[in-house]
Amino acid sequence: MDDDLFSLAGEAPAPRTLADRNRDHRAPLAVRMRPRSLEEVVGQRQIVREGSPLRRLVAADDSRTAPASVILWGPPGTGKTTLAYVVASAGDREFVEVSAVQAGVKELREVIDAARSRLRTTGRETVLFVDEVHRFSKAQQDSLLPSVENRWVTLIAATTENPYFSVISPLLSRSIVLTLEPLDADDLDLLLDRALADERGLGGAVTLTPEARADLLRLGGGDARKILTSLEAAAAAVLMEGGTEIGPEELAQAVSVAAIRYDRAGDQHYDVVSAFIKSMRGSDVDAALHYLARMIVAGEDPMFIARRVVIAASEEVAMADPTALQVAVAAMDATKNIGFPEARLILAQAVIHVATAPKSNATTLAISRAMEDVRAGRGGPVPAHLRDAHYTGAEKLGHGKGYAYAHDAPHGVARQQYAPDDLVGVDYYQPKPIGDEAEAARRVEALRRLTRGE
Repeated sequence: MDDDLFSLAGEAPAPRTLADRNRDHRAPLAVRMRPRSLEEVVGQRQIVREGSPLRRLVAADDSRTAPASVILWGPPGTGKTTLAYVVASAGDREFVEVSAVQAGVKELREVIDAARSRLRTTGRETVLFVDEVHRFSKAQQDSLLPSVENRWVTLIAATTENPYFSVISPLLSRSIVLTLEPLDADDLDLLLDRALADERGLGGAVTLTPEARADLLRLGGGDARKILTSLEAAAAAVLMEGGTEIGPEELAQAVSVAAIRYDRAGDQHYDVVSAFIKSMRGSDVDAALHYLARMIVAGEDPMFIARRVVIAASEEVAMADPTALQVAVAAMDATKNIGFPEARLILAQAVIHVATAPKSNATTLAISRAMEDVRAGRGGPVPAHLRDAHYTGAEKLGHGKGYAYAHDAPHGVARQQYAPDDLVGVDYYQPKPIGDEAEAARRVEALRRLTRGE
């Protein structure tokens, strides 16, 4: 399982099929430190509080009051998989785990048929844990509906993506969605203390300096699996050298890259991109550079980033600094030809330009207003003097008659009606007195007076 670990500490009395693995000293530290009950959960207080749906599911004193389906939604390392194990270990229930990456409809039906038979013949319930449920197709998710509806299984599904977008509506309506939050510093500190001291963990074999602890928490990015895995790697390296203390240097040798909260196909992708755009719009150049770096380190497509910067140059800056679009387009072209790693410099220059430029959304509002009018049916026939007069017979229709050639007029601006009759005098573009657009505002006002005769 690659999508989460444990916000928990202690050894879990895992389901029969997993008990040996959980007790095995060769199992990963994260596996050995599974909880025995909800009381040992670190973090997720709202989810494990008394009376919560998860508590009712664990107690299961009356199946009518317990949810038939639970969707655990949260980033990696927050405890989705572990919570499923805790629920399964409560009471005499069969635990079946299915990975959405590997299982198909056929496998699901076999699991559900076995659960129905078990419930009918022995009365024993089945907890079906579907990891990464967002990877299931619509047909695969549809195949879960009868078993949830009829309570043939207790479904616990885990996802790192927003279930309101990645899970079909019928299954969502039959489920309780529980949102797991990243663990805070106190939770992670407790998790580390238990892993260091507990016999099921490192059993006091090594210690962690305060500096190394701070580095470990920072590099882990709030992902408990990443933190415990990194701790285990550092401890193994220190013990092999005959040492007992993990310092910053030993940790750095064992951990090369911090966990990055960014998934190119999931919610974190959209959240980071949204923050990137809003930081440029809000003129916070440092935040914009942070999100740019986050995307680069996570391996985002450089052209995707470049396109976002080009859009921001027109949507957020536009006429307040017309050179922003030029810089952004040039950066996109250069990025296409050069690629990473050097393209990071080009993108950074464009981001800094857009973020520090004066801002105006007058262009965005102008085209939006014009399109709203078109969609609403406003805009009559093109005035006759503006119509095409180049084809045979156009003159007889009055096309082009009375057209004033702008280049023959004083200042190169001719007074005549350009807009359809029902849009005469409508001002779509309303420049703001910001940056270069302040000068554009003066020009627009003068041009309207000349063309309209105001």
